[in-house]
Amino acid sequence: MFSWMVWTTPVAVFFSCIVLMLVGMTVWELKSPTVERKGFLPLRTTRGDRLFIGLMAAAWVNLAYVGFGEKAAQWLSLDEPPSVWIGFAASMLVLAFVMRKG
Repeated sequence: MFSWMVWTTPVAVFFSCIVLMLVGMTVWELKSPTVERKGFLPLRTTRGDRLFIGLMAAAWVNLAYVGFGEKAAQWLSLDEPPSVWIGFAASMLVLAFVMRKG
């Protein structure tokens, strides 16, 4: 079923975190319904809106990091590309920032 995708540890952790966030947000919404609020985003958002926007931003950060990893290794004369865990951590920081301040 999932043989088309390369399931490395970072990929599995990334998708597991997304699933856990969705489950956690569902439970949180059932316990405490959300209200719209205005943050730095140019629209009023709920927790679910901010989660979606944050996940999209995190995915783009992660993809950009993976895409530029090879180039960074060449530019900085590294023996191998930087660890994908750095991109994962950066994407989770972006997600946390959007959830908190968005």
